[in-house]
Amino acid sequence: MFANPNLAPLSAEIFLLTMACVVMVVDLFQKDKQRRLTLWLSQASLFVTLLLTMQSYGTEKTVLYDGFWVVDNLSIILKSAILIVAMAALAYAPNYINERKFLRGEYYMLAMFAVLGMLVMVSAHNLLVIYLGLELLSLPLYAMVAMERDNPKASEAAIKYFVMGALASGFLLYGMSLLYGATQEIGLQAFADALTKLNEQPLMLKFGVVFIVAGLAFKLGAVPFHMWLPDVYHGAPTSVTLFMGSAPKIAAFGMLMRLLVDGLSSAITEWQPLLLVLAYLSIALGNVVAISQWNLKRMLAYSAISHVGYFLMGIIAGNADGYAASMFYILVYAVMTLASFGIIIFLSRAGFESDRLEDFAGLAKRSPWYAAMTLFTMMSLAGVPPFVGFWPKLEVIMAALNAGYVGLAIHAVVFSLIGAYYYLRVAKVMYFDPPSEETPIEANSGLRLLMSVNGLLMLGLGLVPGWLLAYCLSAFPG
Repeated sequence: MFANPNLAPLSAEIFLLTMACVVMVVDLFQKDKQRRLTLWLSQASLFVTLLLTMQSYGTEKTVLYDGFWVVDNLSIILKSAILIVAMAALAYAPNYINERKFLRGEYYMLAMFAVLGMLVMVSAHNLLVIYLGLELLSLPLYAMVAMERDNPKASEAAIKYFVMGALASGFLLYGMSLLYGATQEIGLQAFADALTKLNEQPLMLKFGVVFIVAGLAFKLGAVPFHMWLPDVYHGAPTSVTLFMGSAPKIAAFGMLMRLLVDGLSSAITEWQPLLLVLAYLSIALGNVVAISQWNLKRMLAYSAISHVGYFLMGIIAGNADGYAASMFYILVYAVMTLASFGIIIFLSRAGFESDRLEDFAGLAKRSPWYAAMTLFTMMSLAGVPPFVGFWPKLEVIMAALNAGYVGLAIHAVVFSLIGAYYYLRVAKVMYFDPPSEETPIEANSGLRLLMSVNGLLMLGLGLVPGWLLAYCLSAFPG
């Protein structure tokens, strides 16, 4: 199998692994407390990894290393998106983590290992390699959540995240073991072929699918496996929340595609009803509970739960257009997440976390431009045209309608209208409430530029969404 391996398809992952180790060593000899070299080396490594990844775009789907690894348009686009979003997330972080006294080289090194785990997840074509990628993502995230050691909320969030993450991994691993028991295969292609040869699906396979879906739902934060997500989003440092709420969601979509579509397409009648229940519950509970939240990070956490429900709609549709719509949704959601948590980082300063709704009071008077950027982000999250959040929501609702899920589509539209309330409430506070303080915004020029670009992207992508949707459709030629 590996007598004379061609490692070219793994060049991006090998390079990133090597550079993560280099960053760790270089940081040991740094005297600069700002860790500028570590940051720039990390960003340069991610950029070169992006270039190496994009070289393979447009090639035929190829399964390598005896079914362990796959290179196709889906993996290339998802990896590219993960790397771009990760670079933006790390660019938001330096000032924030420096002011809170946990700017250490390990932050960037852990982020790079987490990104490596994400890249493995979307190209894995084997149950064990998928699990390996998932753990390579999860373990650095547990450590990143706990990095602000003087903050008891962060420590509590890390423990909750670790315990619930371990439980989710257990569910997933147990489901994989049942699938192996039913088919005697762990490669997704061999596994899918074995399923088509079965006259009827054994009970072991059905239980395996249930545990797999439960494990995935835990990782995504779908109802009723969502209980960890608001506490972790709230307790973790905002720069970490921004990172873990954006790029890993794209990787989770990739893992979902590999397991359910590449591996379990023959068992679609088993997992479709399970996802349907998750979507109904997540859309309803996420939007309703978010209304009662006055802490913006908790509000965005419940918003994230509702968005999981929306993006599952395309997968439930069970066809190429539906999968592309879900992919479109998760890519846009990652960009919106960067902006929504980015504005909290932007308004925060040493000793003050701008994460309560009243902290945004009168922002339009203090800084009209950044109030507009925040408004763009909230309108996009609410799915208001012409902002970018409208188009993927329309696509997943149309995918559900075309697949015959009329009730689900109506449910999504109704709760989208309900959910618009808590996003518009942020706009009301910014534009109509008196300022809670007259303190000038202390963000540096780099953060101001990043926030401006991120905010304008909400409008720009909304005006010309077709090219991104075309890329998503190219990932599912069938």
